[in-house]
Amino acid sequence: MAFLTPCSAFFCSFAYRINILKTMEELFHYTWKHRLFPLRSLVTTDGKPVEILDSGLLNHDAGPDFFNAKVKIDGMLWVGNVELHLKSSHWYQHAHDKDEAYDNIILHVVCEADRDVYNTKGERITQLVVPIPDALKANYEHLLKEDKYPRCHKIIRELPKISVHSWMSALQTERLERKTEDIMRKLYSLCGAWEDTYFQTLARNYGFGVNSDAFEEWAKHIPLRAVDHHRDNLFQIEAIFFGQAGLLDVNAAPQSHRDVVEMDTYFHRLASEYKYLAHKFTLTPMDAKLWRFLRLRPQNFPYIRLSQLANLYYNRKAGLSQVLECKNIAELSEALSTQVSEYWQTHYTFGVESEKNEKHMAKASLEVLMINTIIPMLFAFGRYKHNETLVNRALDLLEELKAEDNNIVRLWRECGLEVSNAGDSQALIQLKKEYCDRKECLRCRIGYQYMKKAESND
Repeated sequence: MAFLTPCSAFFCSFAYRINILKTMEELFHYTWKHRLFPLRSLVTTDGKPVEILDSGLLNHDAGPDFFNAKVKIDGMLWVGNVELHLKSSHWYQHAHDKDEAYDNIILHVVCEADRDVYNTKGERITQLVVPIPDALKANYEHLLKEDKYPRCHKIIRELPKISVHSWMSALQTERLERKTEDIMRKLYSLCGAWEDTYFQTLARNYGFGVNSDAFEEWAKHIPLRAVDHHRDNLFQIEAIFFGQAGLLDVNAAPQSHRDVVEMDTYFHRLASEYKYLAHKFTLTPMDAKLWRFLRLRPQNFPYIRLSQLANLYYNRKAGLSQVLECKNIAELSEALSTQVSEYWQTHYTFGVESEKNEKHMAKASLEVLMINTIIPMLFAFGRYKHNETLVNRALDLLEELKAEDNNIVRLWRECGLEVSNAGDSQALIQLKKEYCDRKECLRCRIGYQYMKKAESND
């Protein structure tokens, strides 16, 4: 059993207190921003009546907490910045009395006024005590401590449909914008080459989670301009694709399969062709150790996915220009549909025959590729080109696709939330990753509705 030393116990306790302080400060900012405190009978610490007309705009950078607030103090209208602290003395802890950026503060809002405060000119700052309502604090603490996901499950059925729809639409766009940022970073690293960016994004999603990193690394090793010279020859495309994946080395095969691989004619034909092409284009394969086979269904083996990609490329269906022309899900399905080459119809790995199967890309897999590759690329390309038609098409396609079936979606449905399409399921993934997992309930509109219960109960 491990015990904390006095020193480590002190720092753990200190870190806990700092975290609690930060949490309470965030709640206090939230209370002021949404005016979730009793607005009646507000007076300054020196007895002057206060009326809050506008709490101001929250500042996320350095400087005063709220800009352009409007308040009436003793009948006089003041417009300016507002600073918030749990205690008045924190003004001095943060050295605001020595910072000219705080000289234009019109009001210092605190939970506890434990002393007077002054700016750099020696002028006394007007202070207002605004306590965090007990019910609001209790609701927030409950959200943070709730183990069940989603934490706000108790109020989901009570939410107005229009509020839910508005929030889901915002989250859906948020998720697409986050994916757009990833795409733009990749585009920048590839010197503005959209086709290469698309190919690497598509390849990554061909890994379907387990092999995503490996497929992305593989795509970086594929010289598309070189492959274009052999685009009419499926065998040569497979040779480059498998060779660059590091899978045409006998030592890359599992120890138990090396004997049958050594005897496989197709393996040796591919390896021989790759050796010639590698010399021609100065190719260097990736490390085959990156590939994962354990706990994968044979249909998802890298060999199968690589052959499907080779077929897609061979049939001129792998380019960004082709998918940009697709207007609906049916056209996208046709563009992305693919199968394996003749050898892989009777194999899942080199040297081991299986029952013949063309191994078409399953419908569910195609939909995953649309959600994670095609739609984000349409959205990102549309934003980049200022083409609202492509941006709106991306949003429409999400609504045309059925909702994903995963644990996140099922849990929200159990709470009573209606999940109608892929746009909704993507919104819920964004909600979980960016809000629920980070306990950012104060930034969530559902969290806001939960916190509003405090105001109605006050």
